[in-house]
Amino acid sequence: MSTANVSLKKSRSAQDYNRLELLKLMYLSREGDRREGVLHRQSKGWFQVAGMGHESLGVIGQLLEPEDYLFPYYRDRALVLSRGVSNAELARAYFAKRDSSSGGRQMPGHYSSRRHNIWSVPTPTGANALPGCGVAWAMQMQGKRNVVIATVGDAASRQGEFYEAVAFAVERQLPIILIVEDNNYGISTNTEKFNPFKLGIFSDRIGMVHVDARHPDRVHAAAAAAIEKARNGNGPTLMVCEVDRLCSHTSSDDHRVYRPKEEIEQMMHRDPIVVLANELIAAGELTADEWELIKGEINRQVDEEYIAAESETDPKAAEVLDHLFAAPPVPASPPLEGGRKWRMVDAINTVFKQGLKSDDRYVFFGEDIEDPKGGVFGLTSDLSTQFPERVFNSPLAEATIIGVAAGMASYGMRPVFELQFIDFCGPAWNQLSQNLATLRWRTFGDWSCPTVIYSPYGAYLPGGSLWHSQANESLFAHIPGLRVVVPSTPEDAAGLMWTAMHSNDPTIFLVPKHLFRQQMDCPQAVPAVGFGQARVRRSGDDVTLVTWGNCIELALAAAERLADEAEIEVIDLRSIVPWDRETVVRSLAKTGRLVVVQEDGVSCSVGQMIISDLVGHEESFSHFVSPPQLVSKPDVHIGYNPIYEYAALPDVQQVIDAIQKTLED
Repeated sequence: MSTANVSLKKSRSAQDYNRLELLKLMYLSREGDRREGVLHRQSKGWFQVAGMGHESLGVIGQLLEPEDYLFPYYRDRALVLSRGVSNAELARAYFAKRDSSSGGRQMPGHYSSRRHNIWSVPTPTGANALPGCGVAWAMQMQGKRNVVIATVGDAASRQGEFYEAVAFAVERQLPIILIVEDNNYGISTNTEKFNPFKLGIFSDRIGMVHVDARHPDRVHAAAAAAIEKARNGNGPTLMVCEVDRLCSHTSSDDHRVYRPKEEIEQMMHRDPIVVLANELIAAGELTADEWELIKGEINRQVDEEYIAAESETDPKAAEVLDHLFAAPPVPASPPLEGGRKWRMVDAINTVFKQGLKSDDRYVFFGEDIEDPKGGVFGLTSDLSTQFPERVFNSPLAEATIIGVAAGMASYGMRPVFELQFIDFCGPAWNQLSQNLATLRWRTFGDWSCPTVIYSPYGAYLPGGSLWHSQANESLFAHIPGLRVVVPSTPEDAAGLMWTAMHSNDPTIFLVPKHLFRQQMDCPQAVPAVGFGQARVRRSGDDVTLVTWGNCIELALAAAERLADEAEIEVIDLRSIVPWDRETVVRSLAKTGRLVVVQEDGVSCSVGQMIISDLVGHEESFSHFVSPPQLVSKPDVHIGYNPIYEYAALPDVQQVIDAIQKTLED
């Protein structure tokens, strides 16, 4: 589709809405913004962001059906109101009240409503576009005629994730309309020389429409065509909507400092509310007196609703941890045959197949996971052959993988997505830490992201170098809202994966590369494994040795070599978040000595966390008869030559030395 400039001519689609009702909604939005500005100047509230000048986009709400989704950004007050959110609800959000959409956890302008399918606005600019694609893809998979609207500001159109969203929408021909609200500014920076649409970066082939969006007729005409196109399965539209930001960026800004006076005056003359009101008066559809009465009624409504909201209940400090996680799933035995040898890779693959057979909400997505490759390590072998409608290769774009997962899970699907190596999580970090992990908490439990992100991790497999050998579980453990697990046997991998696939929270599932091709005997009855349940791999009364993942081999080898000197109890933690403190303390009460072994770097690590926790509480500190020891990789990268790799990693002798040190004290 060629780039089109939508004019103001009165086509049937441009007339197919109630202009007076829209004018009232636009003014309600404007008066809410104005009232919040006054309240902020009165030190009632901490922050305000306004959508003044963007109100014409509110007309899009009249084109949406109940099952459509909206992924707005923070200037979309009018659009959110037109979707069904009330001004009273926005007033509660301004005052950060407990009964607001976020329970007081989000800034004003960060709209959310599960009831109206309005996805929670993230502050990182453009971070809503990829989750929007995830919802659109889920709709497409289910054969729905629904659409997604996702909006960003023009400055955010330079974010890499926005480019990924456009590419994915076009690749999959998704039913999504990506709207760029171009007000020519990113805070104080004029975007003229940065704007990718003015630089000619985007091709006309992607389905791009330019709209002078200062008048709702033009917005309605363009949006109606784009939405109909999407509903009919003809793919996405990229709408670039030219608007004016009639206000400062936020309450922390004063645009008079950096915008010429003449520029401000000029855009005030094309205020969309004034223009539309004058048109209706000139057409005889409204009188000046009637307009004044309407504005007075809306002013009184806004006044009353903000006064009422100010006195509503505040959040409770005791609830700060609420809605960080859902209730953990009741673990069930995984669908894995016991009493035989398994490799971890095959056990996980078997669970994947059973999951796909059991529930059509499971979707798999990752780089090279389709057959004949079946994943670079074979974790998804045969899956796309058996389930071609739910197992897909992804582009080489990790942010797309995680962002799409967040949206798809929000919609009700069960994404089980692969990062080819955990070392490559960097490009996905924004989606992982700012959306996937925070969505439940930031919406007070209104939205959730039941997702499994699995990935090979760790070293002890020469030749991986820096970007194929990281053990970085502490990075993920540091993000509230993520569960983090690391199995070390086929049966535990199967059990933890089955639990993760039935969880209502996002789980980071780390698969130790050194272990996952080893043939291991599995018990006759493969047990269920819940989150936060450690496993005692070897019993002993003299020293407690805690570890996980690849380092289990070191721990068991060290315990065997010291068998004549001491009885070492080896605990496989299996779950990092949450970790099984109770099992560790019970062992420590028996032994009085602790050694923690980890493959990750030492600083700010899980090993340090465990030791700090145990020595920081009187009931566990009293058990120690010697100082606890941490065996860890130092804070250094893994080199390509195996000499470098093994020089950095913990070895059996280091574990033995640490154990003996605890026995000497």
